Amino acid sequence: MSRTHPELKTPPALAEGGLRIVALGGLGEIGRNMTVFEFGGKLLIVDCGVLFPEEHQPGVDVILPDFTSIRDRMDDVLAVVLTHGHEDHIGGVPYLLRERRDIPLVGSKLTLAFIKAKLEEHRIKPVTREVAEGDTLDFGPFETEFLAVNHSIPDALAVAIRTEAGLVLHTGDFKMDQFPLDRRITDLRGFARLGEEGVDLFLTDSTNAEVPGFTLSEGDLVPAIETVFRTAPKRVIVSSFASHVHRIQQVLNAAHAHGRKVAFVGRSMVRNMGIARDLGYLDIPKGLVVDLKQMDKLPADQVCVICTGSQGEPMAALSRMANRDHVIRISEGDTVLLASSLIPGNENAIYRIINELTRWGANVVHKGNAKVHVSGHASAGELVYCYNIVKPRNVMPVHGEWRHLKANGELAIKTGVHPRGVVLAEDGQVVDLVDGRVRVTGKVSAGNVYVDGATVGGATEASLKDRRNLAEEGVITVVAIVDADTGLLAETPDFLARGFVHDEGTFDSVVPLIEKALAKAAEEGVGGALQLEQLITRAVAGWANRNGRRSPMIIPVVIDA
Repeated sequence: MSRTHPELKTPPALAEGGLRIVALGGLGEIGRNMTVFEFGGKLLIVDCGVLFPEEHQPGVDVILPDFTSIRDRMDDVLAVVLTHGHEDHIGGVPYLLRERRDIPLVGSKLTLAFIKAKLEEHRIKPVTREVAEGDTLDFGPFETEFLAVNHSIPDALAVAIRTEAGLVLHTGDFKMDQFPLDRRITDLRGFARLGEEGVDLFLTDSTNAEVPGFTLSEGDLVPAIETVFRTAPKRVIVSSFASHVHRIQQVLNAAHAHGRKVAFVGRSMVRNMGIARDLGYLDIPKGLVVDLKQMDKLPADQVCVICTGSQGEPMAALSRMANRDHVIRISEGDTVLLASSLIPGNENAIYRIINELTRWGANVVHKGNAKVHVSGHASAGELVYCYNIVKPRNVMPVHGEWRHLKANGELAIKTGVHPRGVVLAEDGQVVDLVDGRVRVTGKVSAGNVYVDGATVGGATEASLKDRRNLAEEGVITVVAIVDADTGLLAETPDFLARGFVHDEGTFDSVVPLIEKALAKAAEEGVGGALQLEQLITRAVAGWANRNGRRSPMIIPVVIDA
C-alpha cells in the first residue's frame, strides 16, 4: 500500500493528461466528505459535507472542509455532485456557495430537495441539475454517469467520472441490502459493466471495512421496533437522524399498526419529513401524523413522538428532554428508542443522555441492548464482492478513520489489487492518476474550519484551547493599581475568580509574589502596562501551579494610580 509522508509540500503542476484527486475532508474522520477532481485546468467536486464537533471543541456548531486550496479557482469549478442527502455530504454546500453562488449542484430528487431547503435558510437560490440512476452528464472534460446505490437514505448515487486520464468510480456511501424498503438495490450490474470497461481508480466507502460479513438488511429491524410498540406501556419517543427516511418509515408503520398517533419534533425533522412525504419517499397513512399540541389530549399509550438528537447534540430535542428543558417531560413508563448509530466521538454525550432519561423513569432502547439499528455502509464481505466485480487497477479508500481506510486497502490487496495501486491518503494530500498509475505528489491546506454561531473560520485551535482551559481550569482576573511614580502596588490587588476553587484567604499568599515581581521590574526600569501585566500573569500562574496544580487563565488588569 502506498502510504503518505508528513513532509509533503505543495504539489508540482499536474502532468499533461493527468487527473488530480484531493480530498478536503472525509479521510481519517467520519464526516466532512469533499473530494476535488482536477483535469485540464477544470475542477469537479463530489460532495461537500460537515463534521460534527466533539467534546474537546466547545462552542463549535459544525466543522467545514478548508476551501483555501480552491478559493482562487472558484471560476474553474464546473459542478458539485452530491451523492446523497446526509449532512456529512451536503452540510457544507451553503458555505461553499458563499464563495460562488452559481456553482451548479447535481444530485437526485430527494438530495436536491434537502439541500434547497437548507439553502433557503441561508437565502441562497441554487442552480441545480437533477439526475437519476442511468443518467450521464458532461461537465467540460468530465463525463459523469450515475448509478443507484443502497444506503440509509433514499436516492443515493454512485458516480463514474470519465476523463482522458481514465475512468474513476466513486461509490459514495453504500451497502448491498438485497431487501431494501424502497426495493432499490445497489447497481452491481452497472459496477460490473464499468469493470469490463476498465476502472482506473476506485474510491470506496471504508466505514465498515473492519466489520466481517455483510451488513444486515433494514428489514431485519422490524421485529425489534414492533416489540417496542407492542410492549411500551406509555409514550414511545423515537430519536433518529432527520434524514433517515427508511428508519422513520418503519416507525410510522409500527405506530399505525399499534394505534398510536405520531408527532414530529425538531425543525430539521419536521422539514425533512415534510419534503420526503411531498416527494413520495415517505408513506404516511391519513390522520397518523398530528401536531404536538394534540398529543396532550391523547392517552399515553396512543402517543409516539419522533425527534432529533440521536447523537447527543446539546440543542436537539432529545437532549433538552433529558435536561428537563423541553415541553415533553419524560416520566415513569415512557420508552425512548434511539434508532441511529453512535458516530465515533459522540459516545460520551449519548451515554450521558441515556443515563438522564433512565433517571427520569424512561426505558431506553438502543443499539447496545436491542437490534434497532443497522448500518448504512458496506461491511468487508460486500467490499470484497465489489472489488471482485470491478477489478480496479487502483484503489483509494475514502470515508473513514485511518483504521477503516487501512482495513479497506488490505481487502483490496487480498482481491488482487497490486499493493502499489492502493493509496492511503489523508485530507489535503494530493493524489495524481497519470498513465494509469496513482501516486501522492504533495499536500494542500485541509485544516478544520470551525463554524461558531455566525462566525465562519474565526475560531482557531488556539481559541478552542482557551475555551477548554476556561472550562477545565477556571479564570482568575487580577486588578492591580500601580503607583505611576514608584511602579509598586498602591494597594492590595483585587482577585476575581470563576471555576477556580477559592475562599477569602486563598489569594493572600500570591500578593507578596506580585509585589516582588513589580519591585524587580521597578529596579530595572520596566514600567509599561503590557510588561507589568505579563509579570503579574507569570507570578499568579506559577503560584496556581505550585499550590493547586492548576493552570487557570490569568487576566491581569493594571491601572495607574
